[in-house]
Amino acid sequence: MTFNNKTIWIIGASSGIGRALAVALAGLGAQLILSARREEALQTLQQELGDGHLVYPLDVAKSNDVKEVCEKIAQQTGHLDCVLYLPALYQPASIANMELAFASKMVDVNIKGAFYVTHGILPIFEKQQAGQIVLCGSVAGYTGLPNGQPYSATKAALANFAESLYAETPDYIDVKLISPGFVHTPLTEKNTFEMPLITTPQQAARTIIEGLGKEAYEIHFPKKLTLILKLLSLLPYRLKFFLTKKMKK
Repeated sequence: MTFNNKTIWIIGASSGIGRALAVALAGLGAQLILSARREEALQTLQQELGDGHLVYPLDVAKSNDVKEVCEKIAQQTGHLDCVLYLPALYQPASIANMELAFASKMVDVNIKGAFYVTHGILPIFEKQQAGQIVLCGSVAGYTGLPNGQPYSATKAALANFAESLYAETPDYIDVKLISPGFVHTPLTEKNTFEMPLITTPQQAARTIIEGLGKEAYEIHFPKKLTLILKLLSLLPYRLKFFLTKKMKK
């Protein structure tokens, strides 16, 4: 798949995987639309990438703001090849210890924002009769694990949403789900446990870009971790709960 002159909207471009994807895709000739809440970080990234890239600061939790940016894209760019939805909030916690206000914000960003963005860009893709929607889930959404709420629940919801979207959209819209393992980002820096097979944002970006051009629905990595967790999710509940309870520590 060639990315030269493709118009790609990266939401969550200010840091982590989103920023690494922006740098890599710009290097491949893509014309980028960069969105995140932190305008200053986006402006710095835009300067680093050079001319030809647009910055639209955006809080995906605000439906009216998402609608406004989608309308700007439709009017000002005239074409959109792909949208990458990457924003996420995260705070490791048990159900008993989680902060309810932050948990609500997680739901707003991690899943409701994906609803808003998808609803906003579908008319653009329908008019073009082409487009790619890429949603970033997590291996944390494969099965219920201790001390991962409500983050894991939002990622499981996002995966379900992506499946529904794939099933109901026309064939000219390509829907993909990214399921990363541990990636060294500001989010994972909050973890106090050893993270197996952790990778860099740059390595993650390379894997994602390779997957964007393939027919496979899911882009998941690293395979050694994702396949283990996929297998865990398929086990009978009695055995699965026996194993997941062992992970409390």
